[in-house]
Amino acid sequence: MVETRRTFDEQVHEVRAEVVKLAVKSCEQIGAATQALLDADLTVVDEIYDAHREIKERVLQIEHRVYQLFALQQPMASDLRALLAVLRILHEIELTGGLMRNVARATRRLYPRELPPRIRGIIERMGAQASVQTHLAVDAFADGDVGVASALPDMDDVMDDLQKELFRAIFAGFSGESTDEAALQMAVQLAFVGRDYERAADHAVMIGRWVEFMITGQLPGDAEPV
Repeated sequence: MVETRRTFDEQVHEVRAEVVKLAVKSCEQIGAATQALLDADLTVVDEIYDAHREIKERVLQIEHRVYQLFALQQPMASDLRALLAVLRILHEIELTGGLMRNVARATRRLYPRELPPRIRGIIERMGAQASVQTHLAVDAFADGDVGVASALPDMDDVMDDLQKELFRAIFAGFSGESTDEAALQMAVQLAFVGRDYERAADHAVMIGRWVEFMITGQLPGDAEPV
């Protein structure tokens, strides 16, 4: 029984390590997608598409392994929470990768137009903020750090402010070009990009909430531990 338990603990540890690796890859895609957009680099866009497919495949593989642990082992309460958190965090990771694929798609649609300097600066800051929040969420999961996990919602206010700033810049920069179809298309794409970064930051917050559940048993939105 002791040996069986040790093997199970090792498998849970391995699964968590795989999730961390995948989350780090998702973080890398935020930086890559931001640079692709800022530099109009279509080569990087292709790499982001490939990475997204890889992330989706790895998510399925890890999910299958978790389901096997549920079916073939007898997890204790803390193990159940960890495995359930893994499944939810995998979902957030995959969605973040999809959002960065959207940013890459916008790079193709905007090519070869250059971004206005003010908008360029805001997008650079949004990419950095999304990356910081996601890295912190991954660290919270890897270290079991409730303090960092619980701080993520407050950090998200920065991203909300940046999105508002981006929308103001879009309205100010393109309001005089309403009859220009290309300018209108650019404004729409940039608005979608801002939404993608804001949602990526939201996924980081959700990872933090599932970390809290994993450690304390408190489900996202619950007032009391379960």
